[in-house]
Amino acid sequence: MVKIAVLVSGGGTNLQALLDSEARGENPAGKISLVVASKPGVYALERAAKAGVEHCVVSRKSYETSEAFDAALLDVLQSHDIGLVVLAGFLSVLGPSVVAAYPRRILNVHPALIPAFCGPGMYGLRPHQAALARGCKVTGATVHFVNEECDGGPILLQKAVDILPGDTPELLQKRVMVEAEWKLLPKAVAMVCSGEIV
Repeated sequence: MVKIAVLVSGGGTNLQALLDSEARGENPAGKISLVVASKPGVYALERAAKAGVEHCVVSRKSYETSEAFDAALLDVLQSHDIGLVVLAGFLSVLGPSVVAAYPRRILNVHPALIPAFCGPGMYGLRPHQAALARGCKVTGATVHFVNEECDGGPILLQKAVDILPGDTPELLQKRVMVEAEWKLLPKAVAMVCSGEIV
């Protein structure tokens, strides 16, 4: 059984999709055993508590350097015997030491079709604003392995989502979550836990 840590920074909608998928028995080879938030008071921590999942906060602001933050995060992950790390709206960048400790064992979901609208600063509503500003007819979501390059790791799954007339960034964000992110992320996690993707 692969122990999974989900790293969050906000409401935790992708975390909820993972918890729901696990409850439906869709990831028999893995179990969410830890939720790590980048700041206290985020709703994702309440979701973890309701699901009976151990949770904690490792805040970048609590450490003087990014190296110290990475060391603290690694300590938490390794002390819980974590085998797979899932970034679900985690807004702190993982440093080389964390990436090196989990080669092809860190997944991220990105709200665009990489290589479009990705890289540093492209999070939250920004990829959706960029897609609308560019006049795109489709956007979507991508699940990829994390490496040292922001949004640069190997792609596992992608799903396209239509952009509709009258879309705002907020409407598009919600549609991409419902139609793509909440489906792709649980599927990718199950694929990695089962060994289908090595």
